[in-house]
Amino acid sequence: MTAPTGRRRAIAKALTALLPLGPYADMEKIRADAGSVHMKTLPPTIAVWLATIAHIRHMHTDYEKLLAEGYDRDSARFFVIEQTNMVLTRWRATRLLDADDEDE
Repeated sequence: MTAPTGRRRAIAKALTALLPLGPYADMEKIRADAGSVHMKTLPPTIAVWLATIAHIRHMHTDYEKLLAEGYDRDSARFFVIEQTNMVLTRWRATRLLDADDEDE
């Protein structure tokens, strides 16, 4: 189920503001994830941020490999912060991931 039109617009605006140089294929996946049912209670900016971090973590870092090697989720997340921020920087993100960010 997709988000209502107003929410879709708000998500698109938040995504453009956060990631001005994000590749189209990545942006489409993040946009879809941010608009998913389990994100509907979150403000669009937060939904976009969480979807962005999850997408980068799973698609552009060693996160999955670390999990497969037996690291727990929190440890694997910690070890990919630098890789995540490198992608965010390449996409000219207006925010970077901080080690103190909770549950991202």
